[in-house]
Amino acid sequence: MIDIIMEMWSFVFIQRAIIVGLLVSLCAALLGVSLVLKRYAMIGTGLSHVGFAAMAIAMAIDGMVVAGLNISADPLLISLVVVVIAAFFLLRLNESSRIKGDSAVALISTSALAIGVIIISATSGLNTDTCNVMFGSILAMARADVYLSVGLSITVVVLFVLFYKQLFAVTYDETFAKATGTRVEVYKSLLALLTAVTVVLGMRMMGAMLIASLTIFPALSAMRLCKRFLSVVITAAVIAVICFFAGMVLSYQWALPPGASVVAVNLAIFITFSGIAFVKQGGRT
Repeated sequence: MIDIIMEMWSFVFIQRAIIVGLLVSLCAALLGVSLVLKRYAMIGTGLSHVGFAAMAIAMAIDGMVVAGLNISADPLLISLVVVVIAAFFLLRLNESSRIKGDSAVALISTSALAIGVIIISATSGLNTDTCNVMFGSILAMARADVYLSVGLSITVVVLFVLFYKQLFAVTYDETFAKATGTRVEVYKSLLALLTAVTVVLGMRMMGAMLIASLTIFPALSAMRLCKRFLSVVITAAVIAVICFFAGMVLSYQWALPPGASVVAVNLAIFITFSGIAFVKQGGRT
């Protein structure tokens, strides 16, 4: 096993993938606990589909010539801006509309996915780039994307740690948090912002179809055995990091898709933790 890991580390593109993947997995796990507890776990899927539509638009207009000007569009930056806007819109829609929770996510998710597919079909068609957006292409990240991903991931972790108490209060009881003077709307917006950034970064490694697994699986696995919020957060973070690294090793050794391998390892951990919890509870579900 050590030989395989050393061999993997000898490739620069795998080094980039592991560094970015570990950081993004950590971010997703930290935020995932709050999202799962607030019954908003599928927001990752909704925002990733919005990111897919944004990337489709960026890919379509990149290189176009309009009025003699050559348009250059960075898919990652465009997706980041669009997904952040969508996250705040989804937050407002959930609060001020009759369309709530999963219904709001499903509405935005399916609409954005349809728009993205239409744009791609009308321009470049379903090619390799499209598959990379749908299912991830972490091994093909450029150096500039790596620097941006690392910087944003560190920012997400730092902000989560700094405002941990406020995010905890908003997650468990918004009414009590308001009564104690916590600016609930500000921290809900912060949670939406951090989630949007993490989703965009995660799309490069997991794709639009699999990104939700990074937020859902570690949190659910940790909740099988842990009961306190802090212990769930820490356990979820450890699980996410281990599962990503194990998934990358399996991907390298057996020539499997990296994103799907990471999801498979997460699924195995969830089943294992669920079995342990079942035994500890004496067979009670």
